[in-house]
Amino acid sequence: MGKKRKQKVRKGKKKPSKSKHRVNKLWQLFKDNKKPRSCPRCGPGFFMAKHKDRYTCGKCGYSEKQVKK
Repeated sequence: MGKKRKQKVRKGKKKPSKSKHRVNKLWQLFKDNKKPRSCPRCGPGFFMAKHKDRYTCGKCGYSEKQVKK
């Protein structure tokens, strides 16, 4: 007969944290009183990331080139 193995203790699912970190991050976007650009494909609520030469949507991958002034 072989050795007996111990069974692993199964842990339950983790509950989502109710931290204020996500809320603070959202308010940092609106700190300059400028609303970030929303994605035309995804609609309002999905903001586009500002890069050096373009705006890009993180959800669908849509991108626009910035107009040079």
